[in-house]
Amino acid sequence: MSKAPETQVIETAKTATPAISIRHLNHYYGQGSLKKQVLFDINLQIDRGEIIIMTGPSGSGKTTLLTLMGSLRSVQAGNLSILGQELLDATNAQMTLARRHIGYIFQAHNLLNFLTAYQNVEMALELQTVTAAAADTRIRTILSAVGLADRMDYYPANLSGGQKQRVAIARALVSQPKIILADEPTAALDKKSGRDVVEIMENLAKEQGCTILLVTHDNRILDLADRIIYMEDGYLVHHSDATAIVQ
Repeated sequence: MSKAPETQVIETAKTATPAISIRHLNHYYGQGSLKKQVLFDINLQIDRGEIIIMTGPSGSGKTTLLTLMGSLRSVQAGNLSILGQELLDATNAQMTLARRHIGYIFQAHNLLNFLTAYQNVEMALELQTVTAAAADTRIRTILSAVGLADRMDYYPANLSGGQKQRVAIARALVSQPKIILADEPTAALDKKSGRDVVEIMENLAKEQGCTILLVTHDNRILDLADRIIYMEDGYLVHHSDATAIVQ
């Protein structure tokens, strides 16, 4: 018999400290008579090294959940821990510390147009304790790994959409985060470019031993995930793989 959405738990193999652990998470927008619940009793565990795709209709709460996981929004009710650090009632300093372990990739790539590819990636290391020489090595290595060894000095205006997203991937990974959160990273790309950037992201993340959570509507890349989680109307539903739904 299927579990009711409000009591369903997404279960994974147990680890001592999951990358992300969420228990009975609820979230609301607005105040007073305008207050609206957008996330309902979310229960989810993501283990270190997993590659997870979250999908579902627009407006189902995917991006809201992603921003909570990324410590970009305060937890209101329930428990959410990142690498063992609880974010409920976390101070601004604690939330900032949590963000240092997370790399973000967005649909719009958010590159600064007045900086070269190299300089855009370099920005991610400004808060890191790393020497200039080590930073230079990291930047050149990561840009080469995403296929942009000959585009390091190019400005975003002179890069294709796929190349811009590769710069964004390099920027997210250069600080060697433990978790990558990606929101619709392939939405503006054609099929080949979309698969290319996700495969690059996965390969680099596996080398660094980090976890990926990717929110997407792109059905062309579902086979690249370890698990697929479907979200609808603020609830999570568990998919065991790209073809089977466990109710």
